[in-house]
Amino acid sequence: MTDAENQFDSSRFDALRRYVPLAIWMVVIFVALAIPFKIISYGYLPVDDAMRHAAKAVSGKSWSQILVLNGFYKMDHEFGWNLLLEKLHLWTNCGAEKLILFSVVGLFLVVGWSAMACLKRPEAWLATLALVSMTSGLLSRLCLGRPFLLSMAVLMVILLIWQRHGPSPPKWTAVLWMTPLLTLAVFFHGVWYLWVLPVAAFCIAQQFRWCFLLAASWILGTIFGAALTGHPVVYISQALQVALRAMGMHETQSTLVTELRPSGGDIFMVVLLGGLIVLRQLTKLNVTPLHRNPALWLAVVCWVLGCETDRFWDDWGAPALMVLAACDLQSFFEMRFEEDSLKRFALVCGLAVTAYVVTTNDINSRWSSTLKTQYLSVAEHPELKGWMPDKGGIFYSADMTLFYQTFYKNPDGDWKYILGFESTFMPKEDFDVYHSVLWNNGDGKAYAPWIKKMRPQDRLVVRGEGPGQPDIPGLDWYYGVSGIWLGRVSQTNSIPIPATSAATNAPASAK
Repeated sequence: MTDAENQFDSSRFDALRRYVPLAIWMVVIFVALAIPFKIISYGYLPVDDAMRHAAKAVSGKSWSQILVLNGFYKMDHEFGWNLLLEKLHLWTNCGAEKLILFSVVGLFLVVGWSAMACLKRPEAWLATLALVSMTSGLLSRLCLGRPFLLSMAVLMVILLIWQRHGPSPPKWTAVLWMTPLLTLAVFFHGVWYLWVLPVAAFCIAQQFRWCFLLAASWILGTIFGAALTGHPVVYISQALQVALRAMGMHETQSTLVTELRPSGGDIFMVVLLGGLIVLRQLTKLNVTPLHRNPALWLAVVCWVLGCETDRFWDDWGAPALMVLAACDLQSFFEMRFEEDSLKRFALVCGLAVTAYVVTTNDINSRWSSTLKTQYLSVAEHPELKGWMPDKGGIFYSADMTLFYQTFYKNPDGDWKYILGFESTFMPKEDFDVYHSVLWNNGDGKAYAPWIKKMRPQDRLVVRGEGPGQPDIPGLDWYYGVSGIWLGRVSQTNSIPIPATSAATNAPASAK
């Protein structure tokens, strides 16, 4: 080959390298978009709050029209998110299922794309996502479609921008971009008080100027975010009341909702942090020492607090550790691969395939398990007519999943739920019954106060533990769907019991 031909090939090669950074951004953005859509394609539905957010938007009702509430709950404590879904429903006329699709995909992208936008090497986020998927259950929380993910995204942006800023102290103008972010977090999520955790982390890491500016932004963001609701004092005070009641009214942690119970310490942190320390030692990364890194201290503090309440780790500690991992991996990639290198492009393609495969595979039916769920819905099961609560009735149940599933399928149901998404919102006497049912492992006698005050339009709904109807006297029972029994006060002059009575409409094993 002549020198002229070599020069020609070299010039074409150099021209191609100019497009490598752009091609890499296109790959990582596409993969981040493809992951949630693939997960949704399995028929995946979140099993908790995303259902009730979507159903509330479709119903057009306030929580006081949906739940039997006690006196302290004055307004929606996730005001901004429910308002957004309600407006989206009105603008597009989409149903609850499409609102959940928007929530899952949209919030997954908000977290992923905002993190990648703050990185010089976005492939570091793909590598981190793959590590998290293989070593912990955090990926499932990224797909829950709940507004805490907005707070998580804001937290990651702040920590990542601190990493990019380097050792030089920030200017006071940092308040101008942190305050709007925290305003959005407070408005959409409402949990303003937990931002004390990253403020404390910056202080422990001796990043005092950052600590001061973040604290100022937190105060301003809380005020502005609450003001957007139109009821700032109630919004701020009630959020704190919700937390105190949720943790303080239960005699033991066994009756708390699952994510508020102790975690026992997530081994994910120990494994990943150990791997990062080894990486730093072997490659001599030019990064901030761990003891001066607020992301590390936030992860450590929240890991300890998570041993008491799991959400400290899931919502604050784990994201901080992901930021730490992404930044260290980015430094490693910068050391080993030139920005416009074709080797870097090959690495990114490999990471993209790996991240996609490990996040979207349906191992143990983690994404498709909800396809088997059957719902209490007359539209889907006409035989339930007459057994759902009547107009003005109350849906009594001590099973929170029955609220999520039934409200999701019946957003226009003309009844109220005694138990919603937080048990301490119930009137005190009803909370005591709920607590007694859980404490006594569903013993039928614990339901007695509810049965005593039930009216003909009310229903008691329980999941059957055995082949026969629930051992709860005083009601007529009907087997609904998927192990769910509906009980009502005897109605001699009202809706007749269907031909398949409680005795004959039992599961096959009960006949």
